Order: sequence, then C-alpha cells, then structure tokens
Amino acid sequence: MAGFTNRGKYRMLQGWYRAGSVPTTFYMALVTSATAPDVDINTLSQLTEIAAGNGYTSGGIAVARNSTDFDVLTEDDTNDRALVQIKDLVWTASGGSLPGSGSGARHAVLTDDNGTVGSRDVMQFFSLGSDRTISDTQTLTLQNCEIRLTE
Repeated sequence: MAGFTNRGKYRMLQGWYRAGSVPTTFYMALVTSATAPDVDINTLSQLTEIAAGNGYTSGGIAVARNSTDFDVLTEDDTNDRALVQIKDLVWTASGGSLPGSGSGARHAVLTDDNGTVGSRDVMQFFSLGSDRTISDTQTLTLQNCEIRLTE
C-alpha cells in the first residue's frame, strides 16, 4: 500500500497555493513494522527507522527535486490522474546485514529535509510487502515508487 499522509497533502497545497516553503531535497527512509505509516503520521519520529550502519544512513537516501530523481511525470486523461515516479533507489549491505540490528525494513517513507531527522515531515509512504533484511553485499532496490494524484 502506498499513499499520501495528511501532512504531505497539507505541505503540497501550502507550497503550491500559499507559496509556502518547499523542501530543497526529499529523503527516502526505511522503517520497521513497529508502527505502520498511514495518513495520520506526521513526522519520522512517530515511526521506527531501521538501525543505521552496514550501508544504511539515518534519514535515508536523498532525492533531489529535479527530473533526474523524479524521473517520470505523466498526465493521464484516460484515468483522470497525474503521477510522478521516483528513480530507482538502492541500498547495499556492507560489513554485515542491513539493518545491522533490530527488525527489518517493512516500509519506505518520503520525508522533507528538516535538519533533525526525527522531525522530518513524512509526505508519502510505500509498503515493501514484508520485513526485509538484506545480507552482506546484497542490495535492496526500490523501483518506480509512484505518487498519484486523482482529485
């Protein structure tokens, strides 16, 4: 399951219609199943991020606001929607399994760029389907994470 958080909807409307601040960079972070992200999640601190180390950096992978990192943008008049896709994001386990301790990654969340990782607003969330632990030298790749607007 994937979707916008209410905070993500608010921030998007604020940025577009009221010229509010828009993140320079987004981040894709990996979180455990301890608390599933949903529409009411506001910040990363409300979730349990996987342990940093072994190829994972606290806060996740940076995703720039450009046509390289958001590599597909489509207006779909047949299905009455628009969508954007995020480039493939890859984490490689190094020096041990990823995460190095604790539960595996169950969800990915797209956040803003607040300097305090736990205070980052969660904009969208994506399910990985099951808990994921990656063995040393193996990779976890998120392909074509899609954000759709249907209203």
